[in-house]
Amino acid sequence: MVSRRTLGLVAVVALVAIAGCGATGSGGGDGGGAGSYEQATGVEADRAAQATGTPAPEAANGGDGGGDASGDVVNTNGRAIIRTGTVAVEVENFESARSDLTAAVEGYGGYVSDSRQDRRQIGNETWVRGELVLRVPREDFDALVNDTRGLGEVQSIEVNSRDVTDQLVDIEARLENLRAERDRLRELYDQANTTEDVLAVQRELSDVQGEIERLEARQQSLQDQVAYSTLTVRLEEPRPTPNRVAPDRWYDTPVLSAFMQSVDGVVVVARAAVVGFAFALPYLLAFSLPVLVVGGVLWRVAVRFRTES
Repeated sequence: MVSRRTLGLVAVVALVAIAGCGATGSGGGDGGGAGSYEQATGVEADRAAQATGTPAPEAANGGDGGGDASGDVVNTNGRAIIRTGTVAVEVENFESARSDLTAAVEGYGGYVSDSRQDRRQIGNETWVRGELVLRVPREDFDALVNDTRGLGEVQSIEVNSRDVTDQLVDIEARLENLRAERDRLRELYDQANTTEDVLAVQRELSDVQGEIERLEARQQSLQDQVAYSTLTVRLEEPRPTPNRVAPDRWYDTPVLSAFMQSVDGVVVVARAAVVGFAFALPYLLAFSLPVLVVGGVLWRVAVRFRTES
């Protein structure tokens, strides 16, 4: 009887927790589409709406595809806003620009989270291009975007904002329910008298603890993205242009240059023929010799048949 009662209590606790999570989780499920921003109110706005009977104001959302960053003012009072951006700049010297940008972001209390660069070559001339991912406190994001404008010629700029207030509120509500359920399960665990009851409560407690840890990690990630905005800066040096002027008409090519080009063509064709013969020689030896042997035998048989007849 004790075992059945205890298991019944476990089932009741699980059902109550599932109902509570379902009620709080319905507010944050519309934020998964690309480019969509959650429209939800904060805790203060919800309370004010309930007190006055008026709907809570919608959050400012969206991003711009490259306007003046100083004009992209996002009202973050009481809201959890994630800001991201991408800037492409052509610079005279990659190393100098990267050094200036690193010093600027560190001056704001941020840091360089990722970076890469590669060297390209055209003829005997090279140029460098690369990318830096910068994390900066959200209040200094616009200032950092403006600093990148002074590095060189801006090729493109994009700044985006995403409101995650409703997600954080939903996660916190779900965590409260799960923590309350965990406390009730711990009480049931202390009251369990049989091995079956202990194992059943342990399974439920393990599942609840795992869900709590997952939500806490998600909450921490969102809070970190809100506190530190992310700016990706692509830097590229001007591509070199080799000093070659092609003639407008083929017969304007100098005679000596045309002759040398023809000689080079003959050498290339001859070399290609030699290489092709070298590749084909093993196949010729492998397949032509048997054919010649069989043909010779057949020819001799045919000659002998004619003489005898």
